[in-house]
Amino acid sequence: MTRPTSRDVATAAGVSQATVSLVLGDKWPGRVSERTATHVRETATRLGYRPNLAARNLRLGTTRTALLVVPALTNEFFARVYTGAARVAAEHDFGVVLYPSPDGTGPARDPFASARAALDGVIASSMAADALDAIGGATLPLVMLDSDPTAGTAAAHINLAMADGMRQITEHLLPLGHRRFLHLASAIDTWTFHTRAEALRALLGPDTELRTVRAPLTVDGARTAMETALATPQDRPTAIVCDDDILAAGACKAARRLGLRIPEDLSVTGFDDLALATAVEPELTTVHLPAERVGEQGMAALLAILEGTTWTAPDIPVRLVVRDSTGPAPTPQP
Repeated sequence: MTRPTSRDVATAAGVSQATVSLVLGDKWPGRVSERTATHVRETATRLGYRPNLAARNLRLGTTRTALLVVPALTNEFFARVYTGAARVAAEHDFGVVLYPSPDGTGPARDPFASARAALDGVIASSMAADALDAIGGATLPLVMLDSDPTAGTAAAHINLAMADGMRQITEHLLPLGHRRFLHLASAIDTWTFHTRAEALRALLGPDTELRTVRAPLTVDGARTAMETALATPQDRPTAIVCDDDILAAGACKAARRLGLRIPEDLSVTGFDDLALATAVEPELTTVHLPAERVGEQGMAALLAILEGTTWTAPDIPVRLVVRDSTGPAPTPQP
């Protein structure tokens, strides 16, 4: 059986093809009677007619498709961003194609013969704006998520209040007596991690010590880096502030291998509030990042831009979730 066409609906309903187009395009009021419109819709339903969206989009010069570019699919944060973006897109008859950049945060390759012909816009999470040039970042509407708001030519930026997340961490740890800090920083060179590092440095006063160790964004990479950093008892911090829950999990593994108790000997904090945060023992104190909200706002911003509206919005709030991986600083041994 062939797929029924609008011509088949017109023949079965005894009306012109133009009338079918008006009714199914919801442009019939004032031009077609309500009785005829109802008859056409019922006929289309009975025949199983569905509009050819590809043909319609070709006529209108739009694909109703957005590309969401992420550095990787292995991080739960980006899956949540996609969930939020796809939810808003579906409400507006849009589709979202998820594209993990083959080169991570580096320049992304065009996944299509021509992104400009296949897409209405691009949303990119945790990447540099110039990394999207090959996809059409300079010509397609571009919304940047979790990226430098002062860089590039993006039409809109959606950011989380990362610096405030670091403020909440320090305001939790300092009253617990912590003065020797180690920042377990991601080795990935992006704006979001630079922002966290700058905020932490600015928030700790002159009566504190801060050491920075960089590690790959993997549990094993973080564990290896921390086993080295914690090996000498005299130089040990009392609190490790991690850029990500994945790094925090590696830090916890390193502490256990060295016979250190969490939080009695060492407090550990993360960022993201991934499922991993409650899978480790003790459960992780971390900054909750509402990733789905980021995706929702990213898609909403793109839709607004496509309609010719300027998008502005404050940074999305984050909140510290205190669990069992943090506690009072240990008393210095004589």
